[in-house]
Amino acid sequence: MTSKTRGRPVHGWIAVDKPTGITAAAVVARVKRALDAAKVGHAGTLDPLATGILPIALGEATKTAAFAMDATKVYTFEATWGTATSTDDCEGEVVATSTQRPAAAAIIQALPAFTGDIMQTPPVYSAIKVNGQRAYALARRDETVTLASRPVTVRRFVLTGTPDADHACFEVECGKGTYIRALVRDLAQAIGTVGHISKLRRTRCGVFAESAAISLAMLETLGHKAADSEYLLPVTTVLDDIPALALTEEETRRVRLGQAIALWPVAKRSPLTGLSPGMAVQVRCGDKLIAVAEVGDGMVRPVRVMNL
Repeated sequence: MTSKTRGRPVHGWIAVDKPTGITAAAVVARVKRALDAAKVGHAGTLDPLATGILPIALGEATKTAAFAMDATKVYTFEATWGTATSTDDCEGEVVATSTQRPAAAAIIQALPAFTGDIMQTPPVYSAIKVNGQRAYALARRDETVTLASRPVTVRRFVLTGTPDADHACFEVECGKGTYIRALVRDLAQAIGTVGHISKLRRTRCGVFAESAAISLAMLETLGHKAADSEYLLPVTTVLDDIPALALTEEETRRVRLGQAIALWPVAKRSPLTGLSPGMAVQVRCGDKLIAVAEVGDGMVRPVRVMNL
């Protein structure tokens, strides 16, 4: 016998402006409690140090979380020169120091090497798994952690200010999997010093921006009313760039059962062109989202069926 799901069936997205000092998982727990929502998750984690946009998925929106996690993100942050830490941020232990302080011109000259498609070694204190265990868990036990470099995309990396010799401020627009802590670590080395990140804020995560975000404190004040407010966005919010195909009632019935349907009859009714194998699509009946599906071998196969 399975236990009855606790909480209300709330479906959609909320962009929470995460405060500093708490984990993304703690935000999820507080949102779940405030809304009494049955199912809550987040897309694109933020370190406790960081503030800013944390997309929260509720109910059936959790089935679309991958599209938010894959989205382009924008960060503003401060680097502190002269001190390297074990965690590459201000919460770790000091592991190296330097008396060198870079001039703004030297920083600007170094930035192109960290822009575009680059290889990056993640911080040792990260959630990447090594032999089935999180790297940060191994590091906390003083075990040797070796992480392979991997490709990431940095679309924009600009110096926005130098408040004093010890600090510099930046804005970065980047793709999935980019560690800002690692950018600061590697940039410091490239300009002849050491450094760590001392402030970090995410200002955009895909379609979620500061202008549409709600503070965690305000959301908790609204409580259940937040589910009926302008801050609850549709499940389809993160699917705006995903092509949509219209289904008949019979096709809808089959997709709801998890069955694949022939692509050609569906594509013939659509103005879309260039449907290719592996492409993700929305399938809809009228205005209702039925599933997120994948095109392949002349078929449309449901990947995540919605219960809306």
